[in-house]
Amino acid sequence: MSKKWSRHCPRCSSRETVKNGSQGYSHHYLCRACEHSFSRYFGHDPRLLWIEHIDGVPFRKLGDEYGLSGKQAFVRVTRELAQLPSNDALTQTLCDPRRFSGILVMDGKYVAVKGFARKIPFLYGIDYLTHDIPFGALYTAEDEVSFSRFFHQVKQLGYDLQIVVADDRSGLKKALLKVFPSARLQLCHNHYLENIRVALRVRSEERYRPFFYALKESVFGEREDVTNAIRSFAASIKREKRLLKNIVSEIAYRQEELFNYLLLPGCPNNTNLIELYNSHLNGRLKTIKGFQSFASAQCWLNAWMIRRRTKPFTDCEAKFKYLNGYPSLSLSIKKQARWPETLVKLGVEAVKLFEKSALLSTEKVTVTSPPPPNW
Repeated sequence: MSKKWSRHCPRCSSRETVKNGSQGYSHHYLCRACEHSFSRYFGHDPRLLWIEHIDGVPFRKLGDEYGLSGKQAFVRVTRELAQLPSNDALTQTLCDPRRFSGILVMDGKYVAVKGFARKIPFLYGIDYLTHDIPFGALYTAEDEVSFSRFFHQVKQLGYDLQIVVADDRSGLKKALLKVFPSARLQLCHNHYLENIRVALRVRSEERYRPFFYALKESVFGEREDVTNAIRSFAASIKREKRLLKNIVSEIAYRQEELFNYLLLPGCPNNTNLIELYNSHLNGRLKTIKGFQSFASAQCWLNAWMIRRRTKPFTDCEAKFKYLNGYPSLSLSIKKQARWPETLVKLGVEAVKLFEKSALLSTEKVTVTSPPPPNW
């Protein structure tokens, strides 16, 4: 006579299940009715769920793993997220502002929130050399007012902002100079060139391809005398080709914003770093689909930032390969920082100073203005 099990199948609700092995406190079962495999957790002190959820495990799967319903897993994760300290509070209490590079790669990700007709922006910045996220927040619009609030909050954290690397956004530069008068703006070359590529239909038509690739190589590939490179390229365009003349004239007019990165050693000319973070965030937001309130969205995004700052890197390449095995917070944290007990209780191990961070120059580079071009 076969033994009867009290564990019902989460897929078909059948009780025709048999034990199919175990791993630690997790017992695995197999449903004979639909051949579905599932697990139940029988430990007295179950692990915290919020980290697994932020890393990509959906509520239903968490429920199956720990013997909970999807709703119970959701309630428990929500409770844990609410206990986390704010990300900007961690920056203020744990980080040494001198360890930040002052090069802030900034971008926004639109999030669906109940009560708003359209998605609203989550703006955040990544310190380029440390890869750390000192600040990020949810706003109702991507405009000058929101950018001003963002930079004011960054300034309150003691971040010595020298240059912002970002896409071309209306009101961004004005808001930046209002809060950080000496800071500079570097526009992302990838996005700027993509706008030109779309305007000229380079992918679908061959007409302007020689112009586009010559522009990319001769002007955007120049790292010494950009002014002469633009002037020479403009002189090579025939007078009747007004569209192409206008493109080069626009580049000359915005030369400072497009080539500020040359004035600051180590500064990138693109937002590739934050695009990688956006890719991970976008994958998580697709599974969530939306938030029930502004507060719940803020809470979840705060947890996402904390997780990204405390999770060790594994896939850094080229000049940042040495970061693998260390979390970004370890490059900006104070040497004698006291790790919050709240984070310990929530399963986040204390982050210690990354000793190799001494390789990162903490001296701020003086940025000098180049002479204006003589057009």
